[in-house]
Amino acid sequence: MGFFKWFKSSAKMKRWILLNLIGVILVCYGIAKLIDAKTLNVVEIVTVVIAFVLGFTFLVLGTVFMQKRMLELLVEESDTRKETNNVNTLIFNKKVYNQGPKIVVIGGGSGLNTVLRGLKNYTDNITAIVTVSDYGETPTDSRKALEVLPLNDIKESLMALAYNEEQMGDLLNHVFTSGRLKNLSFGDIYFLAMDEVYKNFAKSIENSGGVLNMTGRVLPVTLEPINICAELEDGYVIENRDKIPEIVEQTKNKISRIYISPTNTRPSPGVIDAINEADAIVIGPGSLYTNVIPNLLVKGIAKAVKESKAIKVYISNIMTEAGQTDEYTLSDHIKTIRDYVGEGIIDYCIYDTGEIIPEFVQKYNEEGKDIVIPDIQKAKEYGIKLIQRNLSNIEDDKVRHDSDVIATTIIQLICDELQFEDMQNDSQYLMLNSKLKESKRQIRKRERKERKFKKSGRKQFERKDDDSKFKEKYHKRIQSIKESDEKTEERKKKASKSVFKKLAEMDTSTKYKDMLSKQETAEIKLFDAVSQLGITKKIDIDDLDDDFEVEDKDKKNKKVKKIKKKAPKKVKKQVNKKDKKR
Repeated sequence: MGFFKWFKSSAKMKRWILLNLIGVILVCYGIAKLIDAKTLNVVEIVTVVIAFVLGFTFLVLGTVFMQKRMLELLVEESDTRKETNNVNTLIFNKKVYNQGPKIVVIGGGSGLNTVLRGLKNYTDNITAIVTVSDYGETPTDSRKALEVLPLNDIKESLMALAYNEEQMGDLLNHVFTSGRLKNLSFGDIYFLAMDEVYKNFAKSIENSGGVLNMTGRVLPVTLEPINICAELEDGYVIENRDKIPEIVEQTKNKISRIYISPTNTRPSPGVIDAINEADAIVIGPGSLYTNVIPNLLVKGIAKAVKESKAIKVYISNIMTEAGQTDEYTLSDHIKTIRDYVGEGIIDYCIYDTGEIIPEFVQKYNEEGKDIVIPDIQKAKEYGIKLIQRNLSNIEDDKVRHDSDVIATTIIQLICDELQFEDMQNDSQYLMLNSKLKESKRQIRKRERKERKFKKSGRKQFERKDDDSKFKEKYHKRIQSIKESDEKTEERKKKASKSVFKKLAEMDTSTKYKDMLSKQETAEIKLFDAVSQLGITKKIDIDDLDDDFEVEDKDKKNKKVKKIKKKAPKKVKKQVNKKDKKR
C-alpha cells in the first residue's frame, strides 16, 4: 500500500513522474531517428536536437523536483504533530524543527497564545516572553496556601505550546477536591516543585518545555512582581489593572499614560539573549495598554528589540477595548507604541481586512467595543510596511485572530528573507516552504467553504475588499439595527404604561393605582405582559391608547369584561382576584 501513496493527489508526485516520462520519450525519439535515418536533412537535424534538448531538460527537472518533493513528503510523514501520522521514516522530525527559525513572541493573554498555537507547527525555537503580575487581583486559595507568584499568563502559554493543548489544560488547571491537597491547583504545585528543584524561578519555567513535552519555551519578562498603573487625563492614578476600563468609563477620562511599578524592573535571565538571537520578533496581538506596552517598558526590552536584526512584526487588534482604546484606529495603535518606546520597534504590521457582519459588531458595541478601522494612508506615514490578511475568525460567537493565517504570514516573511539571502537550498528554507504550501492550501480550502456558506445564506463571516467603504458601510447598517432596537423598546414601554393606565382608569381601587405609581419596580412584569401582547396580538395597543370615558356603571362593566377577555393571562388573573373581593 505504501507504493500507491506516491500517486495520491496530495503527494503531488504524478506531475514530476509524467515530466520524466515525457523526457524519456523525447530522448528515445531522437535516438530512434538517428538509428533509422541514413541521411538527415536540416529539418530532421533540428528536430532531433530539439528532442534531445527537451528530453534531457525534462529528465533533469523531473528528477530534481521529484527528489525535492520526496524530501518534503518524508518531513511531513515524520511530523509527529499530526494526529494522522503513523509512518516512521529516516528523518527525525525533532532535528528538523530544532533547526527552524528562532521566533520571539512578546505579549500576554489570549492574543499571545493564538500566535504560539500557530507558530509551533513550523519551529521548536519559539520563546514566549510573558508578564508576571497579579494586577492587584485577589489571590486564589491555592496561591495563598503555597505562596506562589501569579502564573496564569505563563500557564496559558505553556498550554498553547503543548502538543496536546486540551490534556495539558486539564492537567494544569486541575484543582484537588479532597484530602490534604483540597483546593490546591496542580499547576501551582508543579511550579512550586520546579522552583525548588532548580532553585531559580526563570530556569524552572524555561525547563518546563522538556518536562511537559511541549514546543519552545516560556520566559517571564521579569522575576519581580509588577503592577500596571494608568494615569488619567485629570491626574487620577489607577494602580489596579482590572479597574482601568471600569474607572475610565465611569469618569469619562481617557488614559494619559501607562506605566509599570516599580519603573526600574529588570528583565529575567535569558530574555535579552533570546531577543538578540531571534530571526523574527512578534509583538501582540493583545490589550495595548495592559499586555503589549507593559512588556516593552521593562528595562532593556525595547532597546534590545530596536537593536535586533530580526524581522519585527506587530499584529494589530481586530476590535477596540472599552475603557482603553475607544475609537482607536490602526494608526492610533502604532502611534501609541512609538510614543512609549520610540521608532524602530516595528518593521511590519499585519492588520485585518475581514468584514464582520453588523450583528456581531452590535454585540461588541453593547460592550463598548468597535472595529479597529484600518486607516491605511495615515498608518503608512510611520514608515511601516503594512500587510493585509484575513485575520478574523468567529469562535463561539466571538471575533478571534486566526492562528494559521498569522503563522503563515510570519513564516512567509522569514522565507522571503532567506530567499533574499540566496538560501533557497537551505534545509530550513525547504522545510518551511513545504509546510507553508500545505498550510496555504488548507486556508484556501477553508475560505472556499466560507464562500459556499455565504452563498447559502448561513455564513457568519464576510470579507472586506474595499477599505474606503468600510466605515461608511458598517455605520449605516449598525445604526439601522440600533434605531430599530430603540424603537422596539420604546413601543413596549409605551404599551406597558397604557395597559396599567387603562386598568387604573376603569378601576378606582388602590391596587392598580399603586401598580401604576410603582411602574419602575414592576418593569420586568410589565415587559412580560407586553411581550405576550406583542406575540399573541390579542390586544390592539392603539385601542388601549385612545382616551375614553365611562358614563355609567353598566358601560363600565362591559368595558372591563372586554378588556378581561383580551388581556394576557398575568393581567387577567389580577382582574379576577379583584372581582372575587367584590
